[in-house]
Order: sequence, then C-alpha cells, then structure tokens
Amino acid sequence: MEDILQSEHLHFETRIDMVSVHEKLGSVRKEINKVIVGQEKLIDMLLVSLLANGHVLLEGVPGVAKTITAKLLARTLDVGFSRIQFTPDLMPSDILGTLVFDVKKSDFEYRKGPIFSNIILIDEINRAPAKTQAALFEVMEERQITIDGQTYAMSLPFLILATQNPIEQEGTYRLPEAQLDRFLMKIEIGYPELNDEIEILHREHHLISTDKLSQIQSLITPEEILSFQHLVRKIRVESQIIAYIAKVVVNTRQNPLLYLGASPRASIAMLNSSKGLAALNGRDFVTPEDVREVAYAVLGHRVVVTPEKEMEGITARQIIKQIIESVEVPR
Repeated sequence: MEDILQSEHLHFETRIDMVSVHEKLGSVRKEINKVIVGQEKLIDMLLVSLLANGHVLLEGVPGVAKTITAKLLARTLDVGFSRIQFTPDLMPSDILGTLVFDVKKSDFEYRKGPIFSNIILIDEINRAPAKTQAALFEVMEERQITIDGQTYAMSLPFLILATQNPIEQEGTYRLPEAQLDRFLMKIEIGYPELNDEIEILHREHHLISTDKLSQIQSLITPEEILSFQHLVRKIRVESQIIAYIAKVVVNTRQNPLLYLGASPRASIAMLNSSKGLAALNGRDFVTPEDVREVAYAVLGHRVVVTPEKEMEGITARQIIKQIIESVEVPR
C-alpha cells in the first residue's frame, strides 16, 4: 500500500501546473478584446504561436484588423517592438542594418537595423522582392544574423508577425516556399459576422480617444514569456498522438491532389502548436482535437495544390480537411 501511495505521489509531482499560463494569457486575450471584436480564433492562434515560439503570417483583405491586432499583442507584452513597412525598393540593409565608416575610429561600425527587437511587425511582407525576403531566412530560423562574417544573436523572445493582402497583385511578389516554411502558422482572417460588425460600429461611434493602443496594458514580461515557452516544451504528448501527427503530414506528400507536401518542419510545427494550444486551454497534455485544430494554420501555407485541381477551384484547406478526416484518430 505504501508503495502505491509513493508511486501516486511521484506521478502527482510530475504534472505540470499550467494554471499561471492559462490565467495570464486569458488576461491578454481580454485586453486585446477591448479593441478587437469577433476575432477570437485569430487571437488564440497568435497566443499559441507565442507559446510555441514560432513566427506568424497574417493573411486577409485590407481593413480586417491584421496590423492593429499584431500591434495590440505586442502592447500586452512588456517587450521591444519594431514595425517594418515592406516596399518594392526595400533593401536587406534596411532590415538588418549596415556597416558605417566611423571617421573618429577610422573603422567601420555596425549599426543595427529594425530587426533587432522582440516583436517585429512586417506590414505587407509580399511587397518586397526575393532579395529582401532572403535576408530574413537566417533570422527566422536561427534567431541570428551574419554581417561581414560577424554573427549577432537576437534578444529573446523573438517573434515575427507578418501581414499580407491575398487580393492585390500590383507591386507584390510571391513569397519563396523556403520562407513560407519558416512561418509556424499562416492565419487567414475573414470578414466579421453581422453582430460583430454592429459592435465595431458602436465602439467606433462612442470612442472618446482616437488612440486605441492607449487602452491596452502590458501584462507579461520577457522572463515570463520565456518561462511559459519552457513549460510548453515539457507538455506530455502520447506516442499515439505523435504517430497521428506524422500520418497527417506524410499523407500530404502522398496525396495526388497536392504538387508539394509538407516537410518534417511541418510535423515539428504541428507538435509545438498542439502543445501551445493545450497550454492555452490550461492542460499539460495534448489531445487529438488540439492537433486537428492547429492543422489548417500549420499546413495551409506549406502545401501546393496541383495546377489542374487549382484550376478546378479546389483549395489547400479542402484537401487538408479531407486528409484529416481520412486519418484514424487515436483513442
């Protein structure tokens, strides 16, 4: 009997307390909802990405609160924030920084660019050419940049939130697949429902201050964010769940409707995102529902529909839905 009690006590001690994560991020959600209406799914996925330490691509038509939501998230975090407006004439040095000759020292001095911050908002990322996009590859994957043979590490936490408009084609460039794969998620933002639209108009009509950001308080420190990310990595994932993630991703490579399937980086992204969603909901274990919920945002930008099926109007989301429904859910 004593052995049983000891084993039960040991099991109890190994559980991860996610209450603080759940409560803190719940307060962040409430702060953002002071300004944003009807985008609960968007806010949750942004918080999941923060916990999973992954970059996010926000895609939607103009006016659906992509940029303001990213700004609000950064405002709720007591961290550095930088905004970069991408344009067709933007150069890599405008992002990373450049070497400037110092007359007094008779030597070159490195002046850091706006990428050196914690939360980076890249607005209209698809307006810069491939040369500028390639400058982000190293920093997105390794959280560091290399200038003139010298490596500079980013201060943590480091998260890129990028926006793009899928409709406008004039003056835009398609993002390289290698860059898309470095985004943990692509979140597609649609129009609000009628009731949400009415609430938006009511809030705008009664708005006293034009500065929406002034209503938002900073709630989480950099140290807390890093602590939460460390806890999320420890969340329990049963072997059946891991196999389930692998089967879904491998199925994308074997699906005849897809020209390009998801890479092993996608499997890792699904695993980490599922852990983040579990933590957001106050759990220390991942369920199949977590995997299914993050699958669309994690896989949607990593797969490419065959040209024939694309002409027929079949979307990546429809194929991913079909794959998820065809793979047996672990019990």
